[in-house]
Amino acid sequence: MQFAPAGSAVSVVALLEPNSTVSSSSWHFVMHRIKIDPRPDWQKRVEKYGLHYHTLRGEPYWDESAAYQFTAFEVDTLEAATNELHEMCMNLVQEVIDERMFGLFLIPKEFEDYIIQSWEAEEPSIYGRFDLAYDGVHPPVMLEYNADTPTALVEASVAQWYWLKDIDERGDQFNSIHEKLLDAWRSVLEKDDSRIHFAAMSDAMEDYITVEYLRDTAIQAGFDTEYINVEAIAWNSLSNRFVDTKMRNIQRIFKLYPWEWLIREEFGKNILRNQTHWIEPAWKMILSNKAILPLLHERHPDCPYLVPASFQPLTGEYVRKPLQSREGANVTIFRGDTVQRSTEGVYGEGPFVYQQLIPIKPHDDRYPVIGSWVVNGVSCGIGIREDDSPITQNTSRFVPHQMV
Repeated sequence: MQFAPAGSAVSVVALLEPNSTVSSSSWHFVMHRIKIDPRPDWQKRVEKYGLHYHTLRGEPYWDESAAYQFTAFEVDTLEAATNELHEMCMNLVQEVIDERMFGLFLIPKEFEDYIIQSWEAEEPSIYGRFDLAYDGVHPPVMLEYNADTPTALVEASVAQWYWLKDIDERGDQFNSIHEKLLDAWRSVLEKDDSRIHFAAMSDAMEDYITVEYLRDTAIQAGFDTEYINVEAIAWNSLSNRFVDTKMRNIQRIFKLYPWEWLIREEFGKNILRNQTHWIEPAWKMILSNKAILPLLHERHPDCPYLVPASFQPLTGEYVRKPLQSREGANVTIFRGDTVQRSTEGVYGEGPFVYQQLIPIKPHDDRYPVIGSWVVNGVSCGIGIREDDSPITQNTSRFVPHQMV
């Protein structure tokens, strides 16, 4: 597979020339969705960058029959909101640690000190993704924060960039994700140049491709790397070290595997006995949990990027979310006591948080959610998922964007 070369995805404001495949009625000054002709052999084009999961259940997951357009002002708005939300989240981690509020996050007692050590050692975070509701008119509003194992990265960083260059060589988009990933790995390299293992679940194609892309950026930054399936990580009881399939010590590892799963595995207790450095770091157990939603709103009630959230049911229209659910599982929309819409999943027993329903403006009867990427602590690009339903799930389509 072929990933983006260093320096290929820059975020410089440019004025796009109208493309022949774009209808003239689409040119407005507020974020909007346009219809556009897919490229010939688009499937083969995106497969070059690892996007072999471009079609799910016979329907396009990667959908380039449409695109969203943003002005420079709208991009600046998204960037400012993302940076402020990130800063608030980092401050919240410090407060949770200072006040030892780990119980709200379902963190086992024995891992509390481990998280504190991870935070105080400033163990590096590479990336995270805020999911935002935005219509180009009102301020962006945080739906949740995918802080531990976000995917849709290859789509946002690589696939949509080359889509843009194919349809308009002079075009631009909010996307410096690739460069920021290189910067992030170089920051890690300055402190520790030891080998990094990269791990994903062997039967999850999207996870594997995401990890291979991240490994490629680490290689470009100068690291020696090794891939290993999560299931193949072993514990050497003689040396008290995690080891790979060649019995080499795993000193540092990027794992696309949720912390809340990892610490509850049979070998999870060995994490506390070992000096392996994990990416994303252990302190991300706090930010990857939806308990941050009510805590953030309590501390910043006037922030335009947040809406009321609570550990108790709200009034009016609101959404119930499990603290640790993923990919839109077990999300329920209420109007009073009446269920308006819900999704299935394995997190139905909760516990839950409750968030005021954020109306998402539909475009062509589809509801877009903006994934706003933070890499190395900086807002650096967006990817858009849309669904026929207000609840975004793992099969929701990815639609590229451009700046105008």
